[in-house]
Amino acid sequence: MTISEDRLVALEMRVAEQDHTIEELSSEIAEQWKRMERMQKTVSVLAERFAALEEASTPSHEAAKPPHW
Repeated sequence: MTISEDRLVALEMRVAEQDHTIEELSSEIAEQWKRMERMQKTVSVLAERFAALEEASTPSHEAAKPPHW
């Protein structure tokens, strides 16, 4: 092979490796996106539960007498 053929083969190999890397990264990004969506749903559910517990545990101000009574 001549130098230009060697360079062409090397470039083709590099492009093939980069295509493979891009595919792997794309798959990983898609998986992380799915995980993030699941985590956002979980956080939303937990926030709702926390708010409900906080509301249920807060005593009514109407029923409580001030400390000086």
